[in-house]
Amino acid sequence: MPRADLLELTPEALTALANAGFVKRAQKDVAAGLLPRVEEAGDGTVSAHFDDGVCTRLPPGRTLRDAACDCPASGMCRHRVMLVLAYQARAGAMQEAAAPAAEDDADGPWSPAQFDDAALAAGFAPSVLEQAARLAASRPVVAVQAGATPSARLPMCSVRFFSRSSLAHARCDCRQGSGCAHVVLAVWAFRDAGVPAPGAGETMVEVAPRGADGEAPAPPAAALQTEAAQAARVQIDGLLHALWLDGSSQPLMGLAARFEAVRAGVQALGWRWVDDAVDELWQLLQAQQARSSRFDAQRLLAVMAELWARLRAAGHAEARAHQGALPALHASQILGVGVKGEVALDHLRLVSLGAALWSQEDAEGASVLFADPDTQAVTVLERHWPRAADAAAGGQPSPLAGRRVAGFPLRQVAAGQVVTKAATRRANGLIDIAAGARQTGVLPLSPRSWDELAAPLRQPGVAALVAQLRDAPPGFVQPRQAATGAATGAAGALHVLAFDGMATLHTHWDAAAQTLHAQIAAEGTDPAPEDRLWIELPHRAAAPGAVDALARALAGEWGPLRAVAGTVRLQAGRAVMQPLALLTAQRAVVLQVEVPPPHPLPLHGAHDEAPPLARLAADTLELLAQWLRQGLRHQGGGLAARADAQAERLRRSGLGRCADLLQGAIAGLRASQRPALVAQLATLSLLAQGVRQQ
Repeated sequence: MPRADLLELTPEALTALANAGFVKRAQKDVAAGLLPRVEEAGDGTVSAHFDDGVCTRLPPGRTLRDAACDCPASGMCRHRVMLVLAYQARAGAMQEAAAPAAEDDADGPWSPAQFDDAALAAGFAPSVLEQAARLAASRPVVAVQAGATPSARLPMCSVRFFSRSSLAHARCDCRQGSGCAHVVLAVWAFRDAGVPAPGAGETMVEVAPRGADGEAPAPPAAALQTEAAQAARVQIDGLLHALWLDGSSQPLMGLAARFEAVRAGVQALGWRWVDDAVDELWQLLQAQQARSSRFDAQRLLAVMAELWARLRAAGHAEARAHQGALPALHASQILGVGVKGEVALDHLRLVSLGAALWSQEDAEGASVLFADPDTQAVTVLERHWPRAADAAAGGQPSPLAGRRVAGFPLRQVAAGQVVTKAATRRANGLIDIAAGARQTGVLPLSPRSWDELAAPLRQPGVAALVAQLRDAPPGFVQPRQAATGAATGAAGALHVLAFDGMATLHTHWDAAAQTLHAQIAAEGTDPAPEDRLWIELPHRAAAPGAVDALARALAGEWGPLRAVAGTVRLQAGRAVMQPLALLTAQRAVVLQVEVPPPHPLPLHGAHDEAPPLARLAADTLELLAQWLRQGLRHQGGGLAARADAQAERLRRSGLGRCADLLQGAIAGLRASQRPALVAQLATLSLLAQGVRQQ
């Protein structure tokens, strides 16, 4: 019988299992007829004998990296890839000589659920199966997707199945690469998901723990109803209440112990996303005290609302599950239960989507955003440097773009493609790369570097981008990602927009707001406002050349625009992006590390106004952000009057629910009955955010 597992490996699979360089070279040798002599033993071992005397052997049930090769390479080599391609060429020639085989559905969708317990026992060591059982005990939520190449997105890594016949060729992006407990967990996730509908997208499934008899145990008790969970919720509500009363400007010394107690409680419960939100809240408070450019009052307000809403959404999902209804999202998924701290990664290629620089009185830093073309995952590499180090050395401050990151200048990393074997990734997408020239290399971005990116990260047009933003679940039920919020310095989701014939319609500089405004649409069209990409880039002292670099790129200095990446938010039904990088026909332009000469811009003090409801919602959020910064108890006697005036505006515009929440919060504050204060202000914040988007 031929080795079906080797015949199923496509060039894309070989690229993931080896690397693109080996595959391209092997394909050229095959095209030139430079094939090794292939033999297949009775036990299924395939041997490839090369003209230079090298012999490579691949037994059944082994992946490429486990093949035995006589060449001097210490790891993966071209001979292993060549063995597979030569075996496929040999099988193809034999099939042509024989009668044509009947057509089958070998290229159609399939599910790894077909691998039974016997296949798992044959393919994995008992210790690996035990480790997988320990991972399943926390009931992790896994996103599975069937197809020609089924994939499973686990909380900490991604698994892809390249062969219907062998689990040896399943590829995980953890350091082990294959044969790990994550592959077993992914198979169990496909089993628990059942048979996916044809053409269905990702299916979220909570993996059930595996008992000794192979049966899934009964569902656990309501996790949010335990005494420890109730105590954690009370602590979080108390912390949010204290911030609303005394403001985010209060001395942090009095809040430090409270934050530590909250984090200790949620960490003990395993609520990874709640812990991450509390950590971001603390970082925002520190950034405010340090007068850092990373501080954003609206982001602080959003995180406060998210913390309250995430716990309530998880409670609602858990209640539905125990009533027998299938929730759209699992409580453990919303809370981040089962999400581990960090994982070491295997051979990794990362494509930069830009960088965000920041500065404060005593430090400066950068966040470089990357996409993994294999898994479409977004990661963030963060670095910071104290300014005191430069002063102590008696020299001038080093240019931020020239600082060293993983052994390379920040400017080179931010505008490059990083290939590394020295990376670790945290649950929220933060990545760390150890310095070392032997394990990490950097190549420059090219005009086609983002071509391998796919939806939902990359969108083919403005309409598709708007639809993606509208259909996305609210942020308070999604896994937390470092690529949004503080890492980029702008609210919104990270996306790449790329379509043929991108043209700049308008560009102007708002001197009062110190912001560059532009609009991008399909060339030769006069689209409606909602069919345009609205660009807003404020001037930042940490990146003084960004505005001029964007203006020059939009003016066509480096050729036609091919793609743009940045954080996108919906505002009045429009896609508004704060760009981080652009690809033109000639080069990549990473805005915040560019140092271009000044570019003249037309002045324009006003731009298209948002609809009245969106402006009213924005005004309400500004008012709430001001109160949060100063504290409600420090507003003085005008607090009630300002609240009543804003509530009247909301009510006249048909936003009666928002008006009631605003007046109810202030009335409860005056009456010293404040248990509902946090809930009312969080709900008002979320409603106002939703209205501003429409």
